[in-house]
Amino acid sequence: MKFFNTAGPNQKDIHYTLDPLSRWDLEEILMLIDSRKYFVLHAPRQTGKTSCMLSLMEYLNNHGKFNALYVNVEIAQVARDDVYRGIRAIMSELSARHLDFFKNKLLDDHWKEILDKNGAESSLGILLNFWTTHSDKPTVLFIDEIDALVGDTLISVLRQIRSGYANRPDSFPQSVVLCGVRDVRDYRIHSSKTQEIITGGSAFNIKAKSLRLGNFSKADIEMLYLEHTKETGQVFEEGIIDLAWDYTGGQPWLVNAIAYETCFENRKARDRTKPITVEMLQNARESLILRRDTHLDQLTDKLKEERVKRVLEPIVACKEDLEDMVKDDDIQYVIDLGLVSRSKNGIVISNSIYKEIIPRELTYISQLNFESNHRQSWYIDSPSNKINFQKLLMAFQEFFQENSESWIQVFNYREAGPQLLLQAFLQRVVNGGGIVNREYGLGTRRTDLFIKWYPNMEDHSVSQKAVIECKLLHKTLDKTIEEGLEQVSIYADKCSAEESHLIIFDRTKDKLWEEKVFKKEMDSHGKKITIWGM
Repeated sequence: MKFFNTAGPNQKDIHYTLDPLSRWDLEEILMLIDSRKYFVLHAPRQTGKTSCMLSLMEYLNNHGKFNALYVNVEIAQVARDDVYRGIRAIMSELSARHLDFFKNKLLDDHWKEILDKNGAESSLGILLNFWTTHSDKPTVLFIDEIDALVGDTLISVLRQIRSGYANRPDSFPQSVVLCGVRDVRDYRIHSSKTQEIITGGSAFNIKAKSLRLGNFSKADIEMLYLEHTKETGQVFEEGIIDLAWDYTGGQPWLVNAIAYETCFENRKARDRTKPITVEMLQNARESLILRRDTHLDQLTDKLKEERVKRVLEPIVACKEDLEDMVKDDDIQYVIDLGLVSRSKNGIVISNSIYKEIIPRELTYISQLNFESNHRQSWYIDSPSNKINFQKLLMAFQEFFQENSESWIQVFNYREAGPQLLLQAFLQRVVNGGGIVNREYGLGTRRTDLFIKWYPNMEDHSVSQKAVIECKLLHKTLDKTIEEGLEQVSIYADKCSAEESHLIIFDRTKDKLWEEKVFKKEMDSHGKKITIWGM
């Protein structure tokens, strides 16, 4: 029996697997190795880096030209600036992996002696020299999780590899491949010994190239899901691949996790005679978001970093063009983390699930606080069981006038405060009975929210659809309304929404609330739109 993999490297006997070597430009990698280059492979967490490197090691060893070895150095992270502890842990792990892969005790018998005799500052390089000179073929070394190392330990590893570079391939590895989340050039390493910041580019100035592992394509998703059909006979309903692509953007962990949640956690879906439906995938998406698995938890933890905030806050606040406001290094850092990507519309949050996770995480405490003050039942009409959006937004308008300043102050992302506060309010009401889809219009000063509510949670074929567009007041109120009406009517048509609202946040300092707060109804392209000022 096989499964979709959501933890660790793929194991072909139990996991649905795409050929890992097809995800790299194998020809380019082999050319770099043949030309004795040292290079970097990087990608966001849980994208398949380790699976790809293990496959590449196996490929090289099977073809008989090289002795290739993979080692994960994350074990040395706890050593931090203690170079001796860090290098000792790496040498021990390297020797253990050599014993595992080659069934050879050469390194295992000698690494401790090398360390005791030479000290931590040169022992790793000497061990690599010892391995290579005793190998019957040129050696290739893959070092995974290199950016898990900290401070002087990382500096020492990079410098020892750099020191041996000139001796390749006869007495040092022909090629060394560093793998991590970030490119080595982005490392800013604090040395406790010298009390200075050393860049990865200077500590490892022998790097020939940086290669990035991309996400799955839509065709990859289809091929992966087809593996499940081949294994079980269970088919996927039409539209599933498009929806999975929309939800995940091809992020490999998300692609696997949403499929595992759908096909294995859902009891109804375990009946392999029945197809996997769109509704099942929708439910799986919500379950993943609410459960906050390790992947999503690690992602949200990054939101606290100042560099990440500098990039994400303008996106969530829908400010002007991000690339005119933020340093390229910060943008590239957040791209490398996988949180955002470049598109024809500029820098955007990478996928639909991340768009949902990020504002929920930023407003998590606010949502909890709303639970006691704003009960879902207050805004649900009986007997239709539909949301009364007029009542809901009137309550939010009143709440915003009375409490927005104090609530926004507690947000880490204050510039996006009004939009986040509205989303927290909506999330509290919609939770458990529907979904909120978000679109951020960077440079357009707007956020589009599409609410899909199920009056009967047992029957997802019937839903209530509404769109809410949030805009920041820009130039004049009339101009902002004119732009907003055009935009919200187009968005409502795209979503087949029955109800449309335009919210205009006026952030003008010293302006009286009685000038900001209003409600009016207008028509645009045959659609009735309620406009809320606040």
